[in-house]
This record gives sequence, structure tokens and C-alpha cells, in this order.
Amino acid sequence: MYSMLDIENFSTSCQSHQQGKIKELPLLGAEVLQVHSPPFVTKESASSETQGHAPAFSRVQRRRSFIKKKKERAGIANGETAKGSDGGGGTTTEDISVPKDLDLIALPQLCFPGGLQIASEQREDSYHYLVFTDVFGNRTHAVVVQYYRPIQFFQDVGHQYVHRSSSKSSRLYTAYGICVISKYPYYNALRDCLSCLLTQLKPSRMGDFEERVKEFSAKLALVPIPPPGQLHVVFNLRPLQIGLPSREDKDRPAVDLDLHLPFLCFRPRQLLQIITSLLTEQRVVLLSCDWARLTLLAESLMLFIHPLVWQHPFVPILSRQMLDFLMAPTAYLMGCHLHHYEEVAAEVATETDDLILVNIDYGTVSSSWSDGIDLPDVPLAAAECFITRVEGLQVHYDLEVCHLGASTELNERRAQRKQWQRKLNAHIQNITLELIVIIFREVHDHLNYEHRVFNSEEFLRSREPADQPFYKKVLDTHIFHSFLRDRLNRKMDAFTRMELSTRTEAYRLRSMTESPRRPTMQELARKYTSPESRLSKRLGASLPNLGDSGGSLVGPLRQTSFKNIQVDSGMKSPQRPVRFFKLPEFPPPLAYHYVQNYYQEMITLLGKAISGAASEDSYLLARYHYLRGFVNTVAGKRLDALEDFQNLYKTDTDIFPGELVNALVDSLQEGEQALADRRPEIKRLISLVKRDHERERARHDDEGVKRFQLPKKHMQLEDFVRHVQESGIVKDQGTIHRLFEALTVGQQKQVDPEIFRVFYTFWKETEAEAQEVALPSSALEHLEANECVFKLSSSVKTSHGVGKIAMTQRRLFLLTEGRPGYMEVTKFRDIEEVKISSAPFLLLRIPSLKIKTTLRKETFEVNLKSEVDLWHLMVKEMWAGRKMADDHKDPQYMQQALTNALLMDAVVGCLQSQKAIFAATKLAHFDRMKLEVPLMIPKTTSETLKHKINPSLDLTSPQAVDVLLYTPGQLGVSSDSEGDGNPKLWCALSDGKVVVFDAASWSMQQNQVHVGTSRVNCMLGVDRQQVWIGSQDSVIYIISTCSMSCNKQLTDHRSEVTGLSLGERSEKYSPTVAYSCSAEGTVMVWDVSTLQVRKQFRVSCDRLQSVQLCNGTLWCCARDCIMEVWKNGMLHRKISLPEQLCGSPTAFSSLLLYHEREQLWTACIDVGELCVWHLREPTKPFQRIQLPDCAGVTCLIKVKNQIWVGGRGWSSEKSRGKIYVVDAQRHTVEKELVAHLDCVQTLCSAEDRYVLSGAAREDGKIAIWKVE
Repeated sequence: MYSMLDIENFSTSCQSHQQGKIKELPLLGAEVLQVHSPPFVTKESASSETQGHAPAFSRVQRRRSFIKKKKERAGIANGETAKGSDGGGGTTTEDISVPKDLDLIALPQLCFPGGLQIASEQREDSYHYLVFTDVFGNRTHAVVVQYYRPIQFFQDVGHQYVHRSSSKSSRLYTAYGICVISKYPYYNALRDCLSCLLTQLKPSRMGDFEERVKEFSAKLALVPIPPPGQLHVVFNLRPLQIGLPSREDKDRPAVDLDLHLPFLCFRPRQLLQIITSLLTEQRVVLLSCDWARLTLLAESLMLFIHPLVWQHPFVPILSRQMLDFLMAPTAYLMGCHLHHYEEVAAEVATETDDLILVNIDYGTVSSSWSDGIDLPDVPLAAAECFITRVEGLQVHYDLEVCHLGASTELNERRAQRKQWQRKLNAHIQNITLELIVIIFREVHDHLNYEHRVFNSEEFLRSREPADQPFYKKVLDTHIFHSFLRDRLNRKMDAFTRMELSTRTEAYRLRSMTESPRRPTMQELARKYTSPESRLSKRLGASLPNLGDSGGSLVGPLRQTSFKNIQVDSGMKSPQRPVRFFKLPEFPPPLAYHYVQNYYQEMITLLGKAISGAASEDSYLLARYHYLRGFVNTVAGKRLDALEDFQNLYKTDTDIFPGELVNALVDSLQEGEQALADRRPEIKRLISLVKRDHERERARHDDEGVKRFQLPKKHMQLEDFVRHVQESGIVKDQGTIHRLFEALTVGQQKQVDPEIFRVFYTFWKETEAEAQEVALPSSALEHLEANECVFKLSSSVKTSHGVGKIAMTQRRLFLLTEGRPGYMEVTKFRDIEEVKISSAPFLLLRIPSLKIKTTLRKETFEVNLKSEVDLWHLMVKEMWAGRKMADDHKDPQYMQQALTNALLMDAVVGCLQSQKAIFAATKLAHFDRMKLEVPLMIPKTTSETLKHKINPSLDLTSPQAVDVLLYTPGQLGVSSDSEGDGNPKLWCALSDGKVVVFDAASWSMQQNQVHVGTSRVNCMLGVDRQQVWIGSQDSVIYIISTCSMSCNKQLTDHRSEVTGLSLGERSEKYSPTVAYSCSAEGTVMVWDVSTLQVRKQFRVSCDRLQSVQLCNGTLWCCARDCIMEVWKNGMLHRKISLPEQLCGSPTAFSSLLLYHEREQLWTACIDVGELCVWHLREPTKPFQRIQLPDCAGVTCLIKVKNQIWVGGRGWSSEKSRGKIYVVDAQRHTVEKELVAHLDCVQTLCSAEDRYVLSGAAREDGKIAIWKVE
């Protein structure tokens, strides 16, 4: 690109330059000479070739300027005629294709940002990088090379070209720029491609220039982009071998630049300043003498703040003519040459707000108004961790290879360097992601997912005072708003994965209880120590021994500093080895039929790669199928492409290209549609894609994020529930309903906004006061690490001196005054009686609270004056909650009682009237339950029940526990390998939600893994790496136990999947098979390693419910019968309902095969008995076992020599969930267990040590039972 618009002035300047009058030649304006964009060949062009028209590449050189062409077209539109060179009246008909949205006016300025310079001597090639952003924020990337070619100039000739042999000529050089534009940021790869192109252009004649550039462009257009994951694409572009790295996952851009460059330019604290300026959306200007550094540094910074996304103008390179962009009134990140430093700092800053000037060459960060920089500091814990991590980086390649010999092969040496760079980039991304996680990890605690609300005030209040200026600025930015939207959408990205993997065990246990936020004793003890984020990992691999004590299930937790622990990668860990797919050699003449042959060769190579890959390596197979599907798409083989994309359901749905497949489906011709209808797998894919597309259109994931605001109007119950949930005070709807009753006592059933404001303010002030509680060291020694002070009285007189009464979730204690000390009053479980009495004081009687305990003879008395009624209610509620928690082995009762007590305190504080205490009694839920309906737990139940957990704690109301599955742990598995080695409990809730518990501590490991939106019917642990889940939507979802994500689906069933079973292995190395059944009677046999259907058949029945394998035959349980079926699908035997039940409206609910005794146990939905059959002769049951007070059975499991039966029955004249333990030998009921308020829906065994039961929605809890 160069300009010859003013030849006379140019001639004069050149003569003056030769005579020494001026030192530099003038700058010229560049213009676009050529534009090449795909498609380069089409089917129509191929047919034109066969008819004798022009070939794919013409050797006629066209030098027409695009800008002049544009002006001529404008002239024609105004009535002018563009004439040919012969002076005739014919208009030019040259067809010039320009890509959409490409601004050819601005492009020359960016290709030559410093201007087009004519040189008197040859200069080195120069590369720089560009980023274009459209109005929607979509970015396009480009690499530009400037190289110099000689031009002849004659002093006595005023026009363009004269023969080079003239003696009066002098040689000058002009720069040509070649710009390659891509949707993907392949900076290094495109730079290498341009380097290869220059080796061909430099020795070639100018007449071959256009053809060589066009051929180069067409070759690049044939290169497919690799799918997300560790499969890179490699191709030869002589003399170099070029590699295109893949994205780590679909949410990350490809990283094809050296991320350590910023660490070579800046110290860690300066990098933190730059990152802060981005997170707070400042106006940032990068400056450097090297144009290439600007874009590379800017792009690196964008990767450093991932997953936060910059929302403002992003222009890493501004040419001389574009400096006015710096006057923009919004935040931006722009870059310009260092020569403009003074101009930018002086002129731009006077017209606008302060600028952050980042001098890359000198490694400085400054303000345009002062030498200092007015930015808040990054939170201390995050900054210290980041600096420590960066100090351990090895960013010098020479130090890594100084022990190696010199490589004689260029491509080998390049590959070695790229491998080092990949590892370093991954390490840097991990460090910067960890920084973002530490800064924003606690945002999760202040989100309300149901109403999409972020409580920013509460979040700010919970920050350290020194960190609050940083968060105040960040919380109001667009970049943070977008981040919040992703969190509320429960996006499983790198941030979420790292945040989950680095949660402490204490945090997980705390999240198991819905208690108000207060600092624990452990936090108070280290309140003034250096704030470091600490991590903890449990390394146990088996179940805990659940003791009889009501204390914590987990012992003291090991605290580990961020500085000393190797944090798991936020990317999918462990890091897989990088694989390479090498493309075939490019065809020389790029005509249509050669391109089609090239695509076919690529498809063949991918087919061989798929055949050669191990069937178990679904990760690699998915990438090959994706790549082949993409090539089939561009080759016009739509049905083959759809078949490849269909295979992603069985290999890795994470990389499924939904938009591309939807476009493919819409583009099918009538003939292709008819062929697709005859191929079941493609027909199924089309229906799934259309269904998912409709769901996406109906979804509102992009709803805005609301900040919590106090209500301004009177609230009915529904609005009140919403506002309380948004405030973060409490989620449980039942508790909020009782609070509504308390705040509306004696008035119309609506809450005044002023009452709500006072209530909310009182609640928050109480929280703030708890943060400032100063306990003496003697108190800290007596309290447990996770205890919190929730209520502190004023100074009062007690039977043990003057002091303040403090209440934690476990006890009451006295903080004595004068000489500060600690005296325990009582633990709530030890209370025997609480009452109000009056103590004489002079002529008055002062009301006092008397507490009698089982551990002390004397009664503790405290003169609480006006607070006595409130403390009386609170202590009684805590006592009742503790009693219920101990009786039911359910710690959530205690947490609910604590919430009730604190709500009483807030209600009394906000009402300030005579009716306040009466209003507070509306919240005495457990005390009222204890008085009205004493819930006596049978002794057998109490002795057998060990613990209860609530999987619906993060939800606003209980959810039914539909299915439970226990998967054992692996001894000797370290935290660095796949998974943590601990056993897990998988719990399926309503609407496809699966909650995962760490069964070594019963803490929640994953609060929600979504498997569709329908009810889960069954789960199966297939091996150590995967769990299969059968859903009502007819899909089998496969969850990876390592990544805890659902990335595979089996979509072959046509109705809801009702049962899963693992096949018997005849030999040690024989393939594992699994069986699945669906409601309409279809049974499928799966090869677990390949996820292919080996065989399928159909049985005739009324709703097939489950399948089990026994001694080579398959037992199928349906509502109306039980069938024994051979493996080929032939019916062997059929068992109908017992005669005595044939006339009743009942059905089989479950079966159990007792292999050792050759028995079959069956149960029915609405009948309280079990039937035992002989497997050899199952004509009628030989034993019927009556279950006392049982109204129906839902599930059966065998544990040791016992049969555990789950169902519903009657207890104290109320319907309850019941469990019966039956002796398998004597056929007698040994135990009758009552611990659920609703029907028991599922049972599972944990290593024959515990049985876990899950109940329906009215209860929604999981009970853990001891097996004897």
C-alpha cells in the first residue's frame, strides 16, 4: 500500500533529500490496493471454468485503488460517467468484493499508524496487531506486516514508471502493508503465516504480487478453527509449521500470545494498579514506541481479568489521525505512540477527567494530573497472594533450556519454545484467576437467585474497612454488573470451578445451616492478624464415624495459607496432554474441485483419527467429531455434519455448537430433510435442537441484576415474602409468614414500609454490633471455634455478680465486669426450666429471669429489667430448638430456632409498643410445637437415627428427595489427582437439580448440578468416573465425578427413563455393560466404554419401572407384572399381582432380588405388606410379611442380612414417612422407624454401615441411619 497522489511535490522532496536539504522524506497517505475474502471458489465458479471462462486465479495484475473506486461509484450515482482509458463511454464492470463492516477508510491508518514513510535504504520487516470492535461489542483481530520494496524514481520524469536502467535514477524504498483479519485472536500464528508469505513475496516480481497474496488468503481460509479443549490444529506453510491453539473452554478466548510480557514490563504492584484501573473502569491509555507491544499488553490485560469482560471502547492502537478518540467521555482502554505522551497528558487531560497513563517502555503507571495515582488498593489478601505467586514465576526461557543442546531442526526448536510458553501461560492464567476469585468469591453469599437481587450494602458492610474503597468503586461498574448476571445464571465457568474447589471445609459446613451472619470465635481470635485467605482440604477417603454426641461432625480443621497451597486450576483439571491434528498439504491450484478433494482428504484423516482413538477417550473423540462436523459443514455435507454433532451428546456436550447446528437444521433442503427423517439419530437431534432453541427463546437469563432496595409501598404477604428474601435476612417461606403475622398483629394484614425500614435497620445494626463484640481471652478459650455471639444484654445484676449475658447458638454465658471474666450459665440442651420471677429491690420488685439446669443445683437468676420478657421468649425458643435438634438429630432445628429468636429481638426493637412481646410470640415456633404437640421420638428411632441433612437449604421451600445414590471413595487419592477421593452422596431434587455431598463430612460439595429440567427417576454409579442419571425427559445424563459437570447425554430412549442397572462381568477384562429401561417397555444394553447401544428390545407391560440383572437373566418390574427376560429379549417367566390383590387398584412398586437365598421380594404401592417368592418357582409368594401401620411401600434395599423398606404409614394418628427393617431370614419386622414428615421415596446403602433415606416434599430431608 502506498500513495502517488502528488507526484510533483514528492519529486521536489526527493531532490531536496538527495541534495541534503531535508533529512527525512515526507509521509504519504496509504490506500488499499487489494482485498481478498472468502469464499474464494464456489460451485458456480467451477462450472464457469468448465465452460471456458477465467480460471480461479488470473495472472492479470489489477492495481486499482479501492478508495478511488468508491469515489467513482459516488460520481456515477450523481449522474457522472466513469470512462475507460480509450475515452469511450463504457462504465467499468470490475467486481470488487469487500467484507461486511470493514472500514476501508480507517484501515490504512491502522496499518500504518505512524504514517507511510518513504525510505532511502532497506528497512526490517515490522509486525503489529489490531483489534476492531463493532457496535455490539464483538471483536475482530488482525496482524499487520510492513515490508519494504524498492521503487525507481527519475528526476526528469513526472509520472509513475520509467525503465529501471536509466543512469539518472536513484533507488528509494516504500512500505507495503499486508493485513490478515480473523474473528479469532491468533496473533502468533498469523504472524508466522505472514512471515512465510514474505519469503515468497520478496523475491517475486510485482506482477505476481496479487496472485500470491490471494493464494495465501485462500489457503488460510481452508484452515478449520480447533474446538475448545486440548486439540490443536497444525498445518504446513513452508518453511514453517504453523499451529493454531484451541480455547481452554467455550467461555475463554484462544490464547496465542506471550502472557508473561506484562511481567517483563511491570512489577507486580504496578500490574495490580493497572488491573484495578480496569476493574474500576478508568480511562486508561497505553503508551509505547513499539506498536506491537500496545495490542499484546492490552489483550493480556483482558485475559488477566477474565471472567470479567471489559464493556467499554477497546482500541489498543490509535494512529496520529485518531488521537481525538481520547476525548471520549466514557471509560476506555486505548493505546498510542510514546511520542504523544506529553500531548496526551497535557491537552487531553485538561479537557476530560483524569487519565491513567501506562508507559510500557519505562514500566510506569501514572496519572495525567499528578505524579501519583489516585486508585484504591486491591484487597490486601488478594494483593499479597498475587505478589507471592508472581515472585515464583519463571519467565525467562533461556534459564529453562540452558541445560539442553542446540536443536538443528527449526520446527523442533519452535515446538519446544511453544510448549514452554503454553505451560507458562496456563500458570499465569491460574494466578490471575486466583486473584479474581479471592476478590469476588464472597459475592455468592449476598445473591438472591430467586429474585435476581444483589445486596450490595450488605456485601460492602462485610468487607474489611481498608478494602471498602475498592469495592465501592467496583460495585457500580458495568463490568461487575455483567459478572453478577453470570453468577445469578449459575454459569459454570473457570471462576466458579476454582471458587468451588478452594472452599474451606468450614465454609461448606457453615453453608449447610441457614444462620444469620455473625463472626465466629475463630474469626474474632484472628481479627487483627494479617488477613490471608486460607484453604482446607479433607483427605479422608471413607465415611465418618457418626458418634452419639450432638457436636460437630467435623474435627478441628487444618488451616493452610494461600501462599503454601497449590490451588487447583480454575480450568478443567487435571490438565490433559495437548494433542495435534495435522492438516493435509494445501492443494496448489485452488479451484473448486481441488478444494472439495482437500475437504474429503481432511474428513478421511479425521475418520482414521476417530477409529484410532481409544473408545474410552471420549474427550478426544468429541474434538475429532466436532472438527469433522465442521469440515462436513463447509463441504456441504449437512447430514454427515449433523451425525458428527449428534455424537457430541455421547462424548462431550460442553462443546456442542448449538447455533451452528440450528443453522444447519434450518438450511436442510427438502431432499435432505426426507433423508434425515429416515435416520433416527439425526431425526432425534433435529427435534432436540428445535426444542432447546424454543427453550432458549423463552428463557430470561439476561434479565438485569437488581440491587436491594427498601420497599416504598404497603406490602401484602406475597410482596413481603419477596422483600424479606431479597434482603437476605431469611429465605424460608414458613418463617417469613410467621414474621408477617408478628408485624401485623392487631392491624390490617399488610406491612407498612416504615415498619419494614425500622425492622431492617434494627436487624443490620444488631449484625454490626456483633462485629464489634470484644471478648476476653478467657471467653475465647471456653467457646468452640465456630460459635458466634448473637445477643448481648446490657449490664445487669445476676446471682453471680454484675455483667452482661451473651447468647451463642450453643449456650448462655456471663461476661463479668470489673475484672473481666467468663462464667458459663448453661448450654441450651442442659436447661431444665426457664421462668420469670420478681426479685425485691428496696420497695420495688424487679422482674428477673430464672434458669434451672441439670448440671447445677442452684438456679441462675438475672435481673434483666425491661428486657426480661424478650430474653424469656428467646431462651425458651432456643431450648426447644436444641431439644428438637437433639431428638431428631437435625442441626437445622437449632439454626431455625436461632433465626426465630433473632427475629423476635428485631420485632420487639422495631415495634416498641406494649404489643411487641405478644407479636414476638408469633415467632416462638418450636416452643409452641413443644407445648401443643409434643413430638415424642420412639426410642428405636432415636437410637438408630444418627444425623439429618437438608439438601434444600439453598432454596426457598423444601424439595422432594426423588433419588439417592452413594458412591464410595478411593483410598490413596491425593487432591492433585482426579477427584478428591472422598465418598459422595448424590441427591436428586425436583426439576433436574442434583446436589452432591461429601460423605466424609456430610458437607455440601456442589449445591446444584442441572440435568435438564424434568424429574430424575433413577441414578447409577457406573464406575469411578461417571454417574448415570435417568430423567423424565427421556435422556440419560452422565455426570463426571471429577469435574462435577454433566457433559454427556444418551438420547436414544423415546420416553421417560425409569430404571438403570449395571451388568455382570463374566471376566476381569470383559467390557462393562449397563441396562436402561423406559416407561413404554424399551430395554437398552449399553457398552459403557463407547456409550453405544449394543442391543435393545421391548417388553409388553404397563409402565416398566426398573430392571435388575440376576444370574444371566433380566428382571423387569412393571406396574402390572414382574418379568424374567433372557438377554436377547425373549420372555422367560412372568409374575402377576398376587391373587388377593388382583381386584384392588394397586400395582407393584419395587422388587428386590436376594441372590444368596434365591428369593424375590416384591412390594406394592398401596399395600402394607411384602411378598417373598422362590426364584425357581415364582407361581405364588411363599411368605407374606405384614408391615404394621403401613399404607404403602415405595422402595426396598438389602443391607447385610436385613431388608430395609421405605414407604408411608401412620404414627400418632398422622401420616408419616416410615422405614421398616425386616430380618431376611426370619421374615419378621425388627424395627419400625419414624423420622420423616412425608413419605420415604428413596433408600440407599453406604458401605453397609449406614442407610440413607430421602423423603417427599413436605419433609424434604435426608436421614442417616446406623446399620446393626
